[in-house]
Amino acid sequence: MKFWSKTSRFVLKRQIVILITIAIVTVLLGSQMRHVKLSYTEANLLPKDHIENIKYDKFVKVFGEEGTLIILGVKDSTIFNPNKFLNWNRLAKRLDSLNEIQYSISIGDLKELKKNKKLKRFELSKLSIENLDTKEKIDEFKNHLFNEMPFYDNLLFNKNTEAIQIALFLNKGFVNTKARKEFVFNVFNPIIEKFEQDNNIDVRISGMPYIRSMNSENIKSEMSLFVMLALAVTAFIFFLFFRSFRATFITLLVVSIGVIWAFGFIGLFGFEITVLTALIPPLIIVIGVPNAIFIINKYQQEIKIHNNKTKSLYRVISKVGNATLMTNITTSAGFATFIFTNSSLLREFGIIASINIMAIFILSILIIPSIYSFMPIPKEKHLKHLEQKWISKVVDWMVFMVRNRKNTIYAVSFLIFTTSIIGIYKIKVSGSLIDDMPKDKTFYKDIMFFERQFGGIMPLEIMVDTHKENGVFKLSTLKKINKLTNLISETPGLSRATSVVDLVKYSKQAFYNGNPKYYQLPTSQEKTFLFDYIKNSSQNPGTGALLNNIDSTGRYARITTYMKDIETDEMEKIQRDLQQFIDKEFSTENYTVTLTGKAFVFLKGTNYLIKNLIVSLGLAILLISIFMGWMFKSLKMIFISLIPNLLPLLVTGGIMGYIGIPIKPSTILVFSIAFGISVDDTIHFLAKYRQELISSNWKIRKSVFKAIRETGVSMFYTSIVLFFGFLVFLVSSFGGTKALGGLVSITLLFAMVSNLLLLPALLLSLERKTAKKNRLKLKQKEHKVI
Repeated sequence: MKFWSKTSRFVLKRQIVILITIAIVTVLLGSQMRHVKLSYTEANLLPKDHIENIKYDKFVKVFGEEGTLIILGVKDSTIFNPNKFLNWNRLAKRLDSLNEIQYSISIGDLKELKKNKKLKRFELSKLSIENLDTKEKIDEFKNHLFNEMPFYDNLLFNKNTEAIQIALFLNKGFVNTKARKEFVFNVFNPIIEKFEQDNNIDVRISGMPYIRSMNSENIKSEMSLFVMLALAVTAFIFFLFFRSFRATFITLLVVSIGVIWAFGFIGLFGFEITVLTALIPPLIIVIGVPNAIFIINKYQQEIKIHNNKTKSLYRVISKVGNATLMTNITTSAGFATFIFTNSSLLREFGIIASINIMAIFILSILIIPSIYSFMPIPKEKHLKHLEQKWISKVVDWMVFMVRNRKNTIYAVSFLIFTTSIIGIYKIKVSGSLIDDMPKDKTFYKDIMFFERQFGGIMPLEIMVDTHKENGVFKLSTLKKINKLTNLISETPGLSRATSVVDLVKYSKQAFYNGNPKYYQLPTSQEKTFLFDYIKNSSQNPGTGALLNNIDSTGRYARITTYMKDIETDEMEKIQRDLQQFIDKEFSTENYTVTLTGKAFVFLKGTNYLIKNLIVSLGLAILLISIFMGWMFKSLKMIFISLIPNLLPLLVTGGIMGYIGIPIKPSTILVFSIAFGISVDDTIHFLAKYRQELISSNWKIRKSVFKAIRETGVSMFYTSIVLFFGFLVFLVSSFGGTKALGGLVSITLLFAMVSNLLLLPALLLSLERKTAKKNRLKLKQKEHKVI
């Protein structure tokens, strides 16, 4: 207590110095905001040295960055009208001319493999579309395209639905930079929009670079929305409780400075704005307001007792300071546990969140008393909320329930516990790249279009290492790859696979003058002369899609497929089936076959993250238990304090199971965040309870009921602010953010009820022996003194 007494004197004597210092720090951190930038890559949930990342990095080293494809799709019968068809092909040509596009594949620039007998090689001949000026000519062209060019099926068209697409491969150097977003919004989108208006055709757009650009812009706009809504909602609720513009203004000032500090720390550490770090500024507002509630409410209570401003502010810091510090430490610890997950995404979130939670505590405990020291004593009307009848009735009901209905509280708690456990067993896991994306946005609807028409947009890659140069072109290897691609194409949830086999089949078709019935692997007899043609063939510019499935040495082959947005269980089954087939067909002596790709790495990352976050939650519980043990020096108190906070987490898990919210990177955060915050109420209650125990000579019942009456109002106020503060996230278009807000709100509301009913009931039931021992010790001390 000496520390807080000294702190009180320092704050009340050095107000101007404190406020000037905070202003200077705020300006300095505000200057770091210019370094804040959005993330332009997918979240990598795995450590850099994880085996799946190592596999993916090797794949990228051999074949280059995979996520460079943007696709345009159309399913409209009028696209084959002469004028619109010509305009579609002109669109493809214009896009191909852009510097940001490395190469493109489109019907308007389609190349057909032809045999050159004289030079004994294959050559790419461009299909002529210049004279397709009548419906009959276009129909003839369509027949040739859909029925005689199987190589391009599912690459440029779906012959069953007559949907067509343009594939654009971006330059690899700029895919993961800010320039990509500027290209999409300032160049690419305006071109597409003009085409749509001129031709009255709905063009669907997808591909990971495009999705990331649209998603990052969505994160940016939502972050500003969250900050404004969090400020508005918490300020409104705060004013409803305190009926004071002055108190509301001071609180908004504190949390606004906290938001500037939050952005400043993000810039100072060089971190990027991700879907998680975007949540930190509004989180600081929501967590900062309860600090202000406890400090201002205590100040007004003291003013009402003795009407002495200096004495009231002194007591606010000395009495509330320790409990508020402990609550912020526990909340900060809940977030800090993310630092130990080995995921850079979560580590950055944990670092910034934990630092800023402690920062908002320091700002609250310094700014609020300092400003109030310059202001006149609150008027009587500002203290009326302390005697509001409705809140008094709520507190009276709580006292009644704890005093007379302990068994009812235990029975209801047990029923809730049992029901929640059943619900937890219904929870599923989601490892989808697009599961959290806004379902109402056009780019998400376009994703669904490409799933229906072309099998998906999330890449799954398989790399086959034959261990020798030109090993890919062995007929036995090609047959194995062909079997694997057939299995993939027949697997629900996966698109038709593309591989070097398609090129070899197309070569055989070209050798037999383009007859589509020869689109198949060569026989042993055909292999020799056919492969001579392939080796003699020149790699013409613009043939990237034909030759991108093998490396320059012929040692590595690439099999590419695309996944639909399917359940994680299905994804894992697909992986097991593919791995089982690979183990059977490809001997480890001759081949190394690697499953990888963005979608696959994300799935592995989700499973890895869940395991780490369970450890993280356990660590949070352990850290907070240590804090409780240090504060109360009692194992029994640790046990009593944990039960009311673990039960709400079980309730949240049960709700997730019953209403079908899956465990995923966004929702798994709920438990650590909610636990760290909900323990705050426990600390405030137990701290007051201990104070009353000592002052009342260890009379439990009196201490419990007085603690309920003294802390109940502040706990109710803070819980309501937190509840509505987190509900702000429900306006998000991101499914994960929406679920996070709703679930944390429910958890904290239930935690408040648990801490004001179950916790006091447990204290009355389990603390009698401790109190009896302490009374005996006290009597022994008094006897010694006598």
